[in-house]
Order: sequence, then structure tokens, then C-alpha cells
Amino acid sequence: MLLLFLLLFQGVCGPEESTAAPQALGSHHPAEEPLSFRMLQISSFANHSWVKNRGSGWLGELQTHGWDSVLGTIRFLRSWSQGDFSKEELKRFQRLFQFYFYGFTSVVQAFASQFQFEYPFELQISAGCRMHAGEASNMFINGAYQGLDFLSFQGSSWEPAPGAGSWAQNVCKVLNQYRDVKEIVWVLLGHTCPRFLAGLLEAGKSDLERQVKPEAWLSSGSSRGPGRLLLVCHVSGFYPKSVWVMWMRGEQEQRGTQRGDVLPNADGTWYLQATLNVAVGEAAGLSCRVKHSSLRGHDIIIPWGGYSILLILIYLTVAITLVMLVIIGTWFKIPSSTQNIPSPYEPSPAVSMEAKTQDTRSSGHELCLAEESWLKKRFLKKCKIGLKQLWCH
Repeated sequence: MLLLFLLLFQGVCGPEESTAAPQALGSHHPAEEPLSFRMLQISSFANHSWVKNRGSGWLGELQTHGWDSVLGTIRFLRSWSQGDFSKEELKRFQRLFQFYFYGFTSVVQAFASQFQFEYPFELQISAGCRMHAGEASNMFINGAYQGLDFLSFQGSSWEPAPGAGSWAQNVCKVLNQYRDVKEIVWVLLGHTCPRFLAGLLEAGKSDLERQVKPEAWLSSGSSRGPGRLLLVCHVSGFYPKSVWVMWMRGEQEQRGTQRGDVLPNADGTWYLQATLNVAVGEAAGLSCRVKHSSLRGHDIIIPWGGYSILLILIYLTVAITLVMLVIIGTWFKIPSSTQNIPSPYEPSPAVSMEAKTQDTRSSGHELCLAEESWLKKRFLKKCKIGLKQLWCH
């Protein structure tokens, strides 16, 4: 373990590394919780000679960096992922991670039996820092074995996770004896990390302020017992990640609402579904309500068996517009049908021919009126049926 941290110190704390205090941050990030930058590592050990290391960097819930384990290089996933660090500083960080993964793998394989690690096993590490009103705080390191918490760095010492066992206590006891290790952690997470985080916040300001409105729709899931109905509210395409979704009866929240995990979409937005298990007869009157920062207080409300208020207004607007077009078209057709009626004060030389022509026009006009009347009745009937379905549900 000591070798691991010595390699970290050698890679980061070179003569050109600045440990200046982090820059002051603006309030451009919309999230209520302090934003963090964290580095995630997942190391899978199949046996004493085979291991796969995966690494990534995250600014809040946005992945900004990856690690190419084949080439041993950092992948910058955003145009601003370099922050305000120089190319030389970034090269040193790349060498740091090359040294780190090599040293980490060697130490774990050498002491696997002493640490009571049984092949195959997986180790997870999360390390980073958070920002509060422009000041660095809450730096953290958490380690897990097989998905279970193992140890963490609290304040100025290593602490075993609750229930981790005596072996975690022994490891922490050894680490706490090395003052140099603690100093390296403070340099990395107390100075370097906040400085890098400040640069990312400034460089990625436009992406962090992005607001994308959610779309919502309802469906029914597999029933859980006879006479039961599972109501499902789908919410997708929203950004940022924070969202509030609840099944409601009027203004009363339904405490039986179950929220699933917030999952990423391919375009960087998020997806969530909220379910409610009710008796079939209790579904009427329920609605799904969605609150998100992009909606600016105009919540999405979708009644069960119906459509959102917005969709109803759109439907009504289209229906009224079509009716007005039919009325206007009829209005302009009426004068045109009387333009060719002969004046009683002018003689008509071809009375019989004109009468036949007039009869033909009159018949055609009556046919047009009949067709128009039929179309209007059919259209209005469909409108009434559609509106009835909307409101009855």
C-alpha cells in the first residue's frame, strides 16, 4: 500500500505542480448539492496474473474522462475536459495513472492472501473532492471489496467501514502509521483536485447550465395479483439529472409511489419511471406529476387514462381552427353561387338554354352543399367523440 501512495506522490508533486488555493467559483451550476469531481476505479482480478483496470472521471453526474487501459492514456470526453491545466501538467497526470495502476496491481497481487482477498475478486475505489461556495471541502476516498464498503479516509485518518471485519481494521491501522501517506492524500485531494475542479466548472459552464425539458407518458405494467393494476409513469429526455416524479390524487401525494433508478440516455439526458400499485377501481382520478428545473414551475400533469393538459389544449386548438376554416370557406362560397343570376331588368335572349344552365348550376351547388354539410357533421361528430374520450377518462 505504501508503494502505491509513493508512486502517486512521485507522479503528481513534481517541481512544476502548483498547490495554490482553488479559484473562486460562480453560482452557475443549478444543482442544490455541491458539485464534485471524482475518479472511479474498478479493478477485476481473475487470478494472480490477470487483472483488468477501468478508470473514469466524473464532474457531478457528467462523465468527463475515461482511461484507455490498452494504451495507458487518458481519454478526454468533452472539449473542455482539460480544464485550465497545461499540457505539461496533463502529461504528468497521465504518467501518474500509468504508475498508479502498475503499482496498485503489483501491491494487491503480492498481498492478496494477507488481505484475505479470494480470487476472483473486484476492488472499487472512489476518490475526489467537493466544492462549497468556492471553497474546497469534503475530500473523500472510499474503497470497496466485491461491492461492499471496505475503508475510507475520514478527516485525517483511515477508517474501516462498518461491518468490514477485523482485516479492514488491520489495514487502516497500518496506513495510519505513515504520516507521509496522509500528506500525499491532502496534496492530491486538498489542493490539486479542487484546482482541477474549479477549471472544469469554468470551462464546462455552458454544458452544466444546459436545461432540457422532459417528456412524460403513462402505461400499465404487469398486475400484481387479481384486481390490481400497476400504473407506470415514464419520464425521459430531461437534463440536469435532478427530477421529482410522483403519483397524485388531486394535490395529495401517493406514498406508495416507487421510483426506479435514474438511467442515462444515449444523448446525455436521463430517464426515470415511477410506479404505483393500486386496485383497479382506485385508478380513476390519479395523475402523474413531474417537476423539473427546465419547466420553470409549469409542472407536467398527466391524468390516468387521459392526456396531459398541454395535449388537450393542442387538440382543442386544432379542432377549433379546422371548424373556423370550414365556416369561412362556406361563407365565401355563398356569394359566388349568385353572381351569374340574370338581372330582372335585362332581357335574356336564350331563356331555355340559360334555364338549363341555371338548373345544372343549382343542382351542382346543392350537391356541394350536401357534401359540405356531410363533412361538417362527420368532422364535428369525431370531435365530440374525441373530446368525450378525453374528459371521460
